[in-house]
Amino acid sequence: MEKYLGKKNIAIFISGRGSNLKSLIKYSKKKKSLFKIILVISNNTKADGLKYATKSNIKNFGIKYRSKSYFENRSLKLLKQQNLDLLCLAGFMKILSYSFIRKFSKPILNIHPSLLPKYKGLNTHLKALRNNDKFAGASVHKVNQKLDSGKIILQKKVKILKKDNIKSLEKKVLKIEHEIYPKAIEKFLTSL
Repeated sequence: MEKYLGKKNIAIFISGRGSNLKSLIKYSKKKKSLFKIILVISNNTKADGLKYATKSNIKNFGIKYRSKSYFENRSLKLLKQQNLDLLCLAGFMKILSYSFIRKFSKPILNIHPSLLPKYKGLNTHLKALRNNDKFAGASVHKVNQKLDSGKIILQKKVKILKKDNIKSLEKKVLKIEHEIYPKAIEKFLTSL
């Protein structure tokens, strides 16, 4: 336990395969990492990311998404039981209510697959391709009451090639998501 001395405790919300979660877990195990993942919660009880959290000995819960308030109330109870410094959304496909953000009262970060403020919400790769953008990318931002509108912590872009389609672009952007999310979390934690 001693090697985690001084590390900040974070929880992660996921919805699916958990590829950003895996990358964050891997990074958090490095000696120089500033954070430790102590809790993973998913709105999808069958999310692959939960299996990965279990394999990594991280407490995790799948909460059936009966309604937004049901999910948020159950999650808040679990979050409040931990001594958390930060909540990170990693492929979490639901929008948190302002009430949840207020009640949680600690910072929340999200990773979004576009160069914000461009293309908030869903279908970001399709929008970038349709608009013949030269670049796509990923942004890590602080969560506030407006969708994908909080202060940007870190961004990175990738070139869109003529041969790119939604799948290939998604793959390229995901790769940089894995690269920038841990860095953004550390940058944010050192600014607290």
